[in-house]
Amino acid sequence: MLPILDLRDADTDPAPFRAALREAAHDHGFFYLTGHGVPQEAFDEVLRLAREFFALPDEVKNEISQLQSPQFRGYSRLGGELTNGRVDWREQIDIGPEREVVPDAEGYWHLQGPNLWPSRPEGFREAFEAWGETLSQVGLRLLRHWSVSLGAPESFFDTAFEHLPATLIKVVRYPGSPDRTQGVGAHKDSGVLTLLLVEPGSEGLEVETSAGEWLEVPPVDGAFVVNIGELLEVATGGYLRATQHRVRAPRPGTDRVSIPFFLNPALDAVIPIIELPPELAALSRGVEADPNNPIFNTYGENAWKSRTRAHPDVAHLHHGIVPTQPASAY
Repeated sequence: MLPILDLRDADTDPAPFRAALREAAHDHGFFYLTGHGVPQEAFDEVLRLAREFFALPDEVKNEISQLQSPQFRGYSRLGGELTNGRVDWREQIDIGPEREVVPDAEGYWHLQGPNLWPSRPEGFREAFEAWGETLSQVGLRLLRHWSVSLGAPESFFDTAFEHLPATLIKVVRYPGSPDRTQGVGAHKDSGVLTLLLVEPGSEGLEVETSAGEWLEVPPVDGAFVVNIGELLEVATGGYLRATQHRVRAPRPGTDRVSIPFFLNPALDAVIPIIELPPELAALSRGVEADPNNPIFNTYGENAWKSRTRAHPDVAHLHHGIVPTQPASAY
């Protein structure tokens, strides 16, 4: 079982909370977060809207097909995404900050632009825009506690998020399948941290342990599942390590709905590096070196790498990119 941290403890006794936060991310890369202040009504609303959208006919969902979006926004059909070159069995909507397209954009600046919002169900856009604003504040609170726990000022990461942070929400449904096992393949997240809302009663999320085994991560009522991304690994020289995770395709006759929120800095933000205290630096494992998955300290480069690999049809259609490496998820 992963650690369960209560964010309310940070208000009454911050030092033990910060130590537990640091060690959870060092030892596991994943933990449960309660006491975050997000009301149950908000959980219920976004899950209801997700269910209502995915129940719509395919032709309605495809009105906002991601194939229409150079920014990789909108709806991806079943089988429309790859991880490690294999098809993921899920459908989803990708939602980013609502902004103007960058004129004459090159590279990762193509990721900035408008969303494709569904016309149904009613209230979808308003609910998910509010969801993104709320979870941004939760994520930034965690990041400030991490900073102090690692020997840095509380404001250490603030500059990277001050101007146009490139957050991302995914609204995801994994349908059961009799002949597929991969809901989404093993991967690491490319940003700073992820707050995951999982529908009660769901199963299938697994986290790789340091021993190379896969640990089931069931939902906990009222809790987010939190994991760190590659940029926090970079910022701490590998003391905090982004952890591989995957989702098994559900059993036939069942499905799984989840809503991950990815806290990311501005596209052109270079993540600052913390000078760790000697006792922590001695325990750093270094940033993982994988020739098939280079980690960049500029967020946009990391995101562009991941998005163009995960959605090669969009990358080719809008940007003329032909895949040369295995696809990854985020």
